[in-house]
Amino acid sequence: MEEIKNIAVIYGGSSSERDVSLQSGEGVFNALNQLGYQAELIDYNDLNNFEILKKNDLVFIALHGFEGEGGKFQSELDSLGISYTGSGQQACKNTWDKHICKTILQQNNINTPSWKLHESLTQYIDMLPSSLNLKNVFLKPCQDGSSVDIFKIKDKKSFIEAIERSLNPNRAFITEECITGKEFTVTIIGDECFPAIEIITGNEFYDYEAKYISDDTGLIEANLTPHELKRINQIAIDAFTALNCTGWARVDLLQDKDGVFYVLEINTVPGMTSHSCVPKSGKFLGLQYNDVVDRIINESL
Repeated sequence: MEEIKNIAVIYGGSSSERDVSLQSGEGVFNALNQLGYQAELIDYNDLNNFEILKKNDLVFIALHGFEGEGGKFQSELDSLGISYTGSGQQACKNTWDKHICKTILQQNNINTPSWKLHESLTQYIDMLPSSLNLKNVFLKPCQDGSSVDIFKIKDKKSFIEAIERSLNPNRAFITEECITGKEFTVTIIGDECFPAIEIITGNEFYDYEAKYISDDTGLIEANLTPHELKRINQIAIDAFTALNCTGWARVDLLQDKDGVFYVLEINTVPGMTSHSCVPKSGKFLGLQYNDVVDRIINESL
C-alpha cells in the first residue's frame, strides 16, 4: 500500500453512543494532526455519499454504536475499495450482537457467562413466566454498547423497573449470569496484547457513568501472577481470533473467585476518550495517546 497521508476520521452518528464517539473522534483527530497526517473530521450524520471518502488513504473509524460496529459501514467501504481501521464486516457483525458473539465463543470452548436470549422485553410487562431466572443476573441489549440499557437484576421487581427504564425495551436482550469477581480488559493491537487493566469502580458495575463521567473509576495495571497474565492474554487472543477480528480491539473479561476467566464481549471500535481503557493501557507500555493512534493505523493497513 502507498504511504498513508490523508486520513478521514468518522465519528458521531445517531446512536446512543454519539457523545462518546464525538469525544473519541476529536481525540483521534487531534492526535493525527500532531503526528503529521492530513486529517479531516466527519460526522457520520453528515456523510451522504461514501464516495467522497475515496480521496483519503485511510478511514479511521471512531464511530461507536451500530453504525460503526455493526458491520454495514465496513461492508460499504469494502465495496468501494476504501481502507479503514479495525475489523471487517463479518467480525463486526458477530461481535456487535452479544448473543451471536457468546455463541461463537462457546463453540470455540472459550468461557463466557451463561445467558438466555429474549426477543423483546415487552412480552414480560403483563406476565412473568415462573421459569424466568431473575436472581442475580445482568440484563443487556443484544445490540448496544457503552453499558447503555444494562441493568443488574436481583428479583422480579428490579426486572420490571429495568423494563420501564430501558431506552428501547422492544428489542432483543439477554439475561446473563452474574459472576462475582474482578473485571479486566485487554487491548489488542495487531498481534500484541497491551497490559491487562483491572477496572475498579464504586458503582454496582462498570456502567456508563463509571466509564465516561466519574473521575473515581480506577483503571490500574492488573496485579496478576505471571501464569494468570499469560492465561488472560491467551484467552483474549483466542477470542479475537475466534471472531475473526483484525487490526485492533478490546476484550472485556471477568475472573471469578476461583481464578477462572470469562470473556464478556469484544469491542471492535473501542473508546478513545480521555477516560478510555485503550490509551490507558498504552501508558503502561510508556506510550502516549498519539503513539497508540499511530500503532492502530500501522496495524490496520
